[in-house]
Amino acid sequence: MTEQQKPQFAIQRIYTRDVSFESPNAPAIFREEWKPQVKLDLNTRTRSLDEGVYEVLLIVTVEAKLGEQTAFLAEIHQAGIFTLSGFPEETRDQMLGAYCPSVLFPYAREAVDAAVTKGSFPALMLAPVNFDALYLQNKQKNESETTN
Repeated sequence: MTEQQKPQFAIQRIYTRDVSFESPNAPAIFREEWKPQVKLDLNTRTRSLDEGVYEVLLIVTVEAKLGEQTAFLAEIHQAGIFTLSGFPEETRDQMLGAYCPSVLFPYAREAVDAAVTKGSFPALMLAPVNFDALYLQNKQKNESETTN
């Protein structure tokens, strides 16, 4: 009788893969009243690197506009290498799709804030994100598309 493998999770590395910041309308944009419309987009990608080792990439894109003019566009690709073994497939998928991005988000949030303030704009602290809810929403959307 073989002993069932106990679930194991480890963070091997967290790193910034790409940082992009644009302020196409500077310096004129600094003369405008600062009441921006801020749009946040989040995406994740996962790829297997080895048996039980995965890279999870969290892509955070923030665009601030004043009317029709773009004040700034910041994009951060925050990544991590995670070891997951001994988990049922559904649990593993949820960890890769929700838990790992939630681990990466504070790093991406800090990188966005740093880029925005270095661009001479007011600090931008992104609100926390419920990655579990986003994961379930995407899963349900994918399941309904598969059945149609």
